[in-house]
Amino acid sequence: MKIGLLGVAHMHVYAYVHGLRKLGVEIAGVAEAEETRGRQAANDFGTFWERDYEKLLASDIDAVIICSENAYHRELAVAAAQAGKHILSEKPLSQTVEGALDMVAAARKHGVKLMTAFPCRFHPASAAMKRDVEKGILGSIRAIQGTNRGSMPGGWFVDRAKSGGGAVIDHTVHVVDLMRWIMPGAEVTEVYAEIGTRFHDIQADDCGMLVFSFDNGVIASLDPSWSRTKSFPTWGDVTLEIVGSAGMSKVDLFKQNIVVHKDETMKTSWVNWGSDMDSGLVASFVDSIRNDKPVAITGEDGLEAVRVALAAYESAATRQPVKIVR
Repeated sequence: MKIGLLGVAHMHVYAYVHGLRKLGVEIAGVAEAEETRGRQAANDFGTFWERDYEKLLASDIDAVIICSENAYHRELAVAAAQAGKHILSEKPLSQTVEGALDMVAAARKHGVKLMTAFPCRFHPASAAMKRDVEKGILGSIRAIQGTNRGSMPGGWFVDRAKSGGGAVIDHTVHVVDLMRWIMPGAEVTEVYAEIGTRFHDIQADDCGMLVFSFDNGVIASLDPSWSRTKSFPTWGDVTLEIVGSAGMSKVDLFKQNIVVHKDETMKTSWVNWGSDMDSGLVASFVDSIRNDKPVAITGEDGLEAVRVALAAYESAATRQPVKIVR
């Protein structure tokens, strides 16, 4: 199988390529508008660089992984669909609901697979939590509390024109997807959010607190802030706590770590030793293509997560709860 990379702005691209190589997939080119970044990635991945993504799409690749800035996801995905290439897109699927809808429609029209990059589904801890819910061990779910607190990434992530926002659009989508996945068929109906910039001197939001209601009666809260300092032992966390009528369950997806003390850096860090969620994500994408199976995380899943993040921004601006209309 040959897969091309459309954009290499997102740091996860290196983890995805690592996972693809373990599967024997050929990295058949990098299309990246920024030459320095594109040439570096192509050199690191042992392939060639193209500024023009249309040239890569005209080749015999089977699929693409989109790791560009968020602002370009729609353009790249629609072009890939038109070229008949299957698509794995980094999250958020788009900066806008309209953009995400266009991506979903293009994939459907041209008969290609569109998968959203939500690797947290492939962690054994989150999968175990989902199994406990399905078995009824926790009873009826009453409430969920989530966090995705990280370090401020800087660069284009804090450029609203390229990212679509800040911490809220960057981190909300991951945990909303986990909640929807654990409660199949449940959708967020209303969002209330407080959003601000309290930790860094940047022009984007770096913190927020979201509360939302699902149509099955579950109330959920989420902290998606960039609140971890440079000295913090790891980049951040992803946690989920479920309160049920018969019990509670909590997972922390980054607890598989070794505490390392380095005199060179004068810093203590938590180095992951365990489950590789990113490899699980790309393995699922490759399997869906090789065996012509539906993707595990659809474009529609990505769309619904975008709806919630954008509703949070609207709520913070109006200081009112926002109902999600589909």
